[in-house]
Amino acid sequence: MTTSDAEQTATPPSHTTHDAEDDARNRDIKIYVDGVIVHRDEAKVSVYDSGFLLGDGMWEGMRLYNGKWAFFDAHMDRLFAGLKAAGIELGMDRRGVLEALNRTAAANGMIGDAHCRLMVTRGVKSKPFQHPSLSRSGPTVVIIVEHSKPVTALKTQGIRLATVPQVRGLPMSQDAKYNSHSKLNCVLACLQAEQVGADEGLMLDPLGFVNTTNACNFFIVRKNKVWTSTGDYCMNGVTRQNIIDICRANGIPVFERNYSLFEAYSADEAFLTGSFGGQTPVAEIDGRRIGDGPLPGPVTSKLQGLYKDLVAKDTA
Repeated sequence: MTTSDAEQTATPPSHTTHDAEDDARNRDIKIYVDGVIVHRDEAKVSVYDSGFLLGDGMWEGMRLYNGKWAFFDAHMDRLFAGLKAAGIELGMDRRGVLEALNRTAAANGMIGDAHCRLMVTRGVKSKPFQHPSLSRSGPTVVIIVEHSKPVTALKTQGIRLATVPQVRGLPMSQDAKYNSHSKLNCVLACLQAEQVGADEGLMLDPLGFVNTTNACNFFIVRKNKVWTSTGDYCMNGVTRQNIIDICRANGIPVFERNYSLFEAYSADEAFLTGSFGGQTPVAEIDGRRIGDGPLPGPVTSKLQGLYKDLVAKDTA
């Protein structure tokens, strides 16, 4: 085998949809913890916190553009719905959340190319046990904002997916619509994918239909038509809904439907959606190359441009 042959057949390095360019400034960022902004080395929560003990909490991931948080209202709709369903009192309204986010960004001198993880747990427990009534001191609120720019290679190399045995479960077990701290099923799915040499796991729903990945929502393109799951068993992502709305507004046929791996394997294009990476093309599923041309495909590329326009409009 020649050197060129070896280069062509070598397995590309593993990466994820959340790979970001290294930024040394993140070593000294300041973090919001219950109303106080401190250096990351001083940012701590109690070992008795319900989030640490039980994964009992909700979170949101948002990006900062031009000094504004993109699609803030949609993210707050999801956050407050999750908190209400879980019986967690945040103790601040949307305006208070926005002020806390802006304080944290300002403390770090951030205007754009920044990504936030806003976390709310039920708070510190009086004893290290499960019952929610043991959290008596109010919620714990943490905001981490990092300098974060997605690596450009993802747009041309794409993500390699492997179908995994871990599924997104039925709503009466743990409804996937909760954007909760309890992410063990997604972690297991990611591990299962990495064990077979893929970047991330493609998860099915309880009926065996294609659902989502361990980190992002999943779409395919067949004959210039965009398909995604019904949304019954997956996190209904803000970016997912934006892409559906963009398709409808621009005459691109889009369907929320059940479909199997058969349709996914033979798709013309596939891509992932998320607040961090926007739309990330999928290169292969279970070792099968998706599409014939370079990445991103024409429909994915068009949607990337339309999404960029939507972000600019929302954060103008």
